[in-house]
Amino acid sequence: MFKAIYNFFFDYLKLFSGRDSRILMLGLDGAGKTTLLYRLKIGEEISTIPTIGFNVESITHKKVSMMIWDIGGQTKIRDLWRHYFYNSNGLIFLIDSNDRERLGEVKESMDYLRSHEELKKTPFLILANKQDIKGCLSLEEIIEALELENCKERKWYIQKLCAINGEGAYEGLEWLSKNMY
Repeated sequence: MFKAIYNFFFDYLKLFSGRDSRILMLGLDGAGKTTLLYRLKIGEEISTIPTIGFNVESITHKKVSMMIWDIGGQTKIRDLWRHYFYNSNGLIFLIDSNDRERLGEVKESMDYLRSHEELKKTPFLILANKQDIKGCLSLEEIIEALELENCKERKWYIQKLCAINGEGAYEGLEWLSKNMY
């Protein structure tokens, strides 16, 4: 039932909005998803609160229109992520590069996403956020911890990011826009 309602809602938005691509933005709570979404949408930093549910915004990058779904990352909400997978053209996964303690939790979430059938052909853009903080995880450390070098089943790319000022965001979107099906 949920899927039927969701599909109707998505088809309705697509019909009247002319959006080309549907992008999921996922990650643990506090990773910076909403900060990035509104940095891309309005071009400035805004004060955010934890997302309970989702935020949806349309972003255009180099003639590619993207409807970005920012889904909350709290543990209980992560169980609902699967309801948003259908008909996704790309996935953006934000990682808090300064949160070493939850790297195992990030890996569990990534493994779940990588194994899900509905995301089988979906390219993953992994954004290593909070790179402006001294002592944060390097891209190499993240790749090793998430075992991304073994990820042969899909296209993926990892990009440094500072969501507050948007540094690295457009480079990541450029890769994603070129690799969506």
